[in-house]
Amino acid sequence: MGPPGAGKGTQGELLEQHLDAVRYSTGDMLREARRAGTELGSLAQTYMDAGELVPDEVVIGVVGEALAALSPDASVILDGFPRTIPQAEGLALILEAAGQRLDAVVNLVVPEEELVSRLSGRRVCSECGTLASSDGGADGTCAACGGDLIQRRDDRPETVRRRLAVYLEETAPVLEWYADSPVDLLEIDGTGSVVEIQERIRERLTA
Repeated sequence: MGPPGAGKGTQGELLEQHLDAVRYSTGDMLREARRAGTELGSLAQTYMDAGELVPDEVVIGVVGEALAALSPDASVILDGFPRTIPQAEGLALILEAAGQRLDAVVNLVVPEEELVSRLSGRRVCSECGTLASSDGGADGTCAACGGDLIQRRDDRPETVRRRLAVYLEETAPVLEWYADSPVDLLEIDGTGSVVEIQERIRERLTA
């Protein structure tokens, strides 16, 4: 878990390789459910097509389907899920019914000003979608395909601050919920290099 720009995706990918785990984001699970043509996947699609948020109960159902399709002894990383307390409660019920457990919640902590700087400094290729932060050219062209690099509307500073405010209002309460639960809530300093942050996560997970 962590606010926009905290590096959840990057750290999740590295941890996935390290643990030989399966990593899922809510988006991954919704897309897979749509591809599989499940009833819940189709229901989720109707909300997304209408530009509406997918209700918690539908998201929880899709997560349950995705986890049920895995081997019982699979290691799983949930990237950015749960986003609400009802989703956290639903996940707990799914795992309890399957005789499984949540080992830890990793929360990446990054100061707001650094998050604004990270996100507002990003550029994305208008052709292939590559992020300039990882594959950008200094001349404003994409290193991957040569397309123009642009700033997404949701990466503008004023928009970033609104996104962070929404995160604090909607998702931060989930951290409080986990803090009061038996699950280990690991607060990780999300500043520094990618390698340094990953090392901190691994140390806390194995402590």
